[in-house]
Amino acid sequence: QVQLVESGGGLVQPGGSLRLSCAASGFTFSSYAMGWYRQAPGKERELVATIGSAGGNTNYANSVKGRFTISRDNGKGTVYLQMNSLKPEDTTVYYCKAWWIGTSYWGQGTQVTVSS
Repeated sequence: QVQLVESGGGLVQPGGSLRLSCAASGFTFSSYAMGWYRQAPGKERELVATIGSAGGNTNYANSVKGRFTISRDNGKGTVYLQMNSLKPEDTTVYYCKAWWIGTSYWGQGTQVTVSS
């Protein structure tokens, strides 16, 4: 019954923008920290951005600082990743993660492709 459903991925030109959404259900969303990760084929999964349960603490990978913004709406049970100034090297599969005191959940991933 626990679900993390991602949407918003797709094809965009370099310099463009996308907003990823992750809709959560089946658990107490407001108790969980959330994060976005990405993993290209043949590469290890890397943390992109995290946000605390109340939305007050955010952290970003150096490669996306100033370009990506993570946010959440606890009323809607949704976490977002606003991606601006996209580069071809941002092309990969992006995953949503929730965690709280030894429990974690993963989404299935959504493809982002940045190409001219």
